Amino acid sequence: MKLRHRTIVYFQKKEALMDEQYEGQTHPKVDGFIRKASQWQDEFMLARNIALDCQLTETLKWGKPCYTYQGNNIAILQGFKASFCVLFMKGALLKDSAGILEAPGENTQLARRARFTTLDELKQHAETLKTYLSQAIDVEKSGIQFDFKTTDAFDVPDEFQIKLEEMPELKQAFETLSPGRQRAYLLHFSGAKQSQTRSSRVEKCIPHILDGKGLNDR
Repeated sequence: MKLRHRTIVYFQKKEALMDEQYEGQTHPKVDGFIRKASQWQDEFMLARNIALDCQLTETLKWGKPCYTYQGNNIAILQGFKASFCVLFMKGALLKDSAGILEAPGENTQLARRARFTTLDELKQHAETLKTYLSQAIDVEKSGIQFDFKTTDAFDVPDEFQIKLEEMPELKQAFETLSPGRQRAYLLHFSGAKQSQTRSSRVEKCIPHILDGKGLNDR
């Protein structure tokens, strides 16, 4: 297992070094992504050029064009059915002077996205996006940290609280999980509107929690 871990780390570092070669330059993987995109091709190209003008490093992460600064993720380009988005990984730390940033979800704390429905709309905000990308680089340079809500700030659904009281081993296992994993479970449970669905989710997740696994761990 140690050898496998070292091998994975080696290739991750090698890929990161290769990506650094594309600072301010187009990456062939992103070329292919845009070429195959069924919609928003012009928007991808424009947003890409804006990011590269800021001397960000282009790469492909999570199957999307991603722009980084010294290995830190700055922004991701996303194409949806009805809109094209520029997602700023630490958008909550930016000064949104144009009022175009929004949280992708109601429970999102740090990331923010700018959403566009036409190429003209994107063009109108080109300079704004460049300003925001420059801000994001400054955030990375400064090392400023975001004050995330702690697990205690999230509500524990009654259906899960009952199980925690009934099963001391479950309570102990849950408390040993990382804060991020704890929050993921609480959000997953709370996301169901009906009590029956919440109870079902809790039951399905109990074995994972007892094994010390996160919501998406296998």
